[in-house]
Amino acid sequence: MAAPHCIAGDATKPETWTGALGGRKVDALVTDPPYCLLTRRRKRGDLRDPKDRKIDRGPVRRFESVRDYRLFTRAWLEVAVTHLAADAPLVLWTNLLGREPISLVAKELGWGHLRGEFVWGKRTREGNSGEELLRVVETALIFTKTPGPAPSPADPAVPWAAVAGYDDDGEGKRWGDHPNHKPFGVLEPLVRTWTKPGQLVLDCFAGSGSIPAAALRLSREAACMELEPDWAARVTQRLSRVRSEG
Repeated sequence: MAAPHCIAGDATKPETWTGALGGRKVDALVTDPPYCLLTRRRKRGDLRDPKDRKIDRGPVRRFESVRDYRLFTRAWLEVAVTHLAADAPLVLWTNLLGREPISLVAKELGWGHLRGEFVWGKRTREGNSGEELLRVVETALIFTKTPGPAPSPADPAVPWAAVAGYDDDGEGKRWGDHPNHKPFGVLEPLVRTWTKPGQLVLDCFAGSGSIPAAALRLSREAACMELEPDWAARVTQRLSRVRSEG
C-alpha cells in the first residue's frame, strides 16, 4: 500500500478535508492544533519580541485573546466532526490556556465526555546540577460522544502520562526541528489506547508528521493535512520512509 500524501491546506476549509479523505470516515482524530499562545504587546500596542527564540524556527500562530482562540477552534473542529465516525474519539493536544476553549467547543459539537487528560512530563535539565526536572506544558484531552463503559477490575490500566524529552528518538532533528514535534514514546500510548490496528487516524495539523508517522508504525492507516506547503512536503516524504521501513 502506498504511503499517504499529506495535503497542504487550511483545516478550516472543507475542501482541504475532501482532498485528504476522499469521502472516507475517520476512526480517530488525533491532532496537535496551534496552542493558545497570546500575542504579547507593549502598553502602546506594538508587538514585543518573543520570549523563546526557538519559535522563529517554525510556523507559530498567536491569538489576540482566548476568545479568538475559541473562535479558531470552532472554525476547524466543526468541519472536522462532519468527517468522523460516530464513535471516533477526539485526542487533542493543548496547553493550559487552550483547555477551556477546546473543551467548550467539543461539548457544543457533541463530544461532551472528557475521558481523561494525558500528560507529557517533558524532561529538562537544571543547569549543571545533574538533576532532571519534568515540566508539564502539553497535555492531550480525550473526548468521546458517549461515556466510557463502567470500569471493571479486569480492565487493563489506561496510560495517562508519559515521560520523555523533546527528541529522545532523534526524529525531530531528522525532520526539521519543528517546534511542536512529539516523540514516538509520547504518542505510542495514546495511539494504542484510543485506536485499533487498521483504523484510519487523521491529523489535521500535521507539523513535522509525528502523529501520522506513529499511526503507520503501529499498523494504523493515516491521513493528514498541514497549512505550510513546505512542511506538508516533508511529512509526505517522512511517511513514505516509514512505510518503506515498516
